[in-house]
Amino acid sequence: MHGSLCDAAFVAHDHGAGGTRLRYRTWRSPQADAHAKVPVLLFLHGSGERGDDNRAQTRVGLGPTLLRDPPPWPLLAVFPQLPEGARWSGTYAHDAIAILEDACMRAGGDRARVALTGLSRGGYGVWELALRWPRRFRALAPVCGGITAPPHDAALHIAVLADAADPFATAAARLAHLPCWLVHGARDAVVPVEQSRRMAAALQAAGAPVHYCELPKAQHNVWNAAYADPTLWRWLARTLDEET
Repeated sequence: MHGSLCDAAFVAHDHGAGGTRLRYRTWRSPQADAHAKVPVLLFLHGSGERGDDNRAQTRVGLGPTLLRDPPPWPLLAVFPQLPEGARWSGTYAHDAIAILEDACMRAGGDRARVALTGLSRGGYGVWELALRWPRRFRALAPVCGGITAPPHDAALHIAVLADAADPFATAAARLAHLPCWLVHGARDAVVPVEQSRRMAAALQAAGAPVHYCELPKAQHNVWNAAYADPTLWRWLARTLDEET
């Protein structure tokens, strides 16, 4: 889709938090009642979409899927953007939550029905945010993410698990109450598939409601297939269906 048309589909917002200007975008289902509060999907982008244009985060992964084949049920999608060189931890994790709260207020999101998804660096961010705020989300859907650092980036890991003897088991024990949907490519050379294999196994051992989808011929760029999967959207619809 042409850049200007793509931008028009995602509403730009500014939010001032603690003296910091936070810019983000939202997408709301066209069929959603303008006055209704709808389920929310917070999306954390990957390394290549970092910057300050407030556009790139909508152009890879979830954004193109919503434009091409939107789910047939009301949804508010929220797209924060990391600055160059940052990851979804520390201040930036808190910024993502501040943006989520602001988006729910401005765009009619139901803050009691929020799912969290992300790809690559954003997949790591899914685990980071969920472990920091384990009661904030209804469901998690990390795509080609991980828990411990991949070979190429020693700084990319889950900060809140830095002192854990077994980070996978510790994370699974804390998140066993949350439905999780993991997707990874078996031939991923950027974030090894063992990251999702080990996390899925740990969640299963902890009794968590987990679904693990491994694509045997896929490499790192697995997000198009992940977000195009109608079973993921049916799962999200069921998980976010009940109002509280």
